[in-house]
Amino acid sequence: MGRTLDIALIQTRTPATPQAALAQVAPLIRRAAEGGARFVLTPEGTNLLEQRRDRRGDVIRDESDDPCIRGLRALAAELGIWLLIGSAIVKSGRVGDGRAANRSLLVDDGGNIVARYDKLHVFDVDLPNGEVYRESANIRPGDAAVVADTPWGRLGLTVCYDVRFPHLFRQLAQAGAAMIAAPAAFTVPTGEAHWETLLRARAIETGAFILAPAQGGLHEDGRRTWGRSTVVSPWGEVIAKLDNDDPGVLFATLDLDAVDTARRAIPALTHDRDFTPPVR
Repeated sequence: MGRTLDIALIQTRTPATPQAALAQVAPLIRRAAEGGARFVLTPEGTNLLEQRRDRRGDVIRDESDDPCIRGLRALAAELGIWLLIGSAIVKSGRVGDGRAANRSLLVDDGGNIVARYDKLHVFDVDLPNGEVYRESANIRPGDAAVVADTPWGRLGLTVCYDVRFPHLFRQLAQAGAAMIAAPAAFTVPTGEAHWETLLRARAIETGAFILAPAQGGLHEDGRRTWGRSTVVSPWGEVIAKLDNDDPGVLFATLDLDAVDTARRAIPALTHDRDFTPPVR
């Protein structure tokens, strides 16, 4: 094995306040660092999962004022690790738009935020089991894809529902991403049916590692999430996975040379052709 990177995915069951969220996730991150992880990733909604609208306004803060974000930045500096806060629910900062941002934050080993990504695709669906989600009512979608530099290569940023949009992942890979993060809070019905299949498909299509830390279990606001945090290789193999929805730490070692190997074998990222689209 050539160049390698030891990582850890954190699986959480985030409470309904940032203070409680920090108290839950910080010990898991410490365990990850103690286990040798140099890069640690947390799920979507790391700082807050609260869909009850009458309670959301009291707990959503500006990014700079959120106690969970502040605590995690300090923890990354203390432990000397890179940390992806899979996403934090924070005020969007857009004048005239009261919705929040679902924002992924990449933190370096000095505690500095070096990249930000606001979730592009919001989850507005009516599931067959009767569950209804209108993320757009509370979350303002972003408008830009992001690839960030790390000491181990370029990292593409996505959040949850983005995984259903392969063109986004393709563009991240074509911009040099060797790893693509897919932090999530997948529902149980969609997780059971599609989670692993989507992650493996995105890895195969891009020749990149897909790193997917997840929320799991029954949350305070009544939602249930699927868990099953997963790491997929550039060849589409599941190389690490939690088989439950409980809070925990998933360790994996990435063979970074596997990206070039997969892309040389199937150079599809270089085979785009212009074509006339079908008539709608």
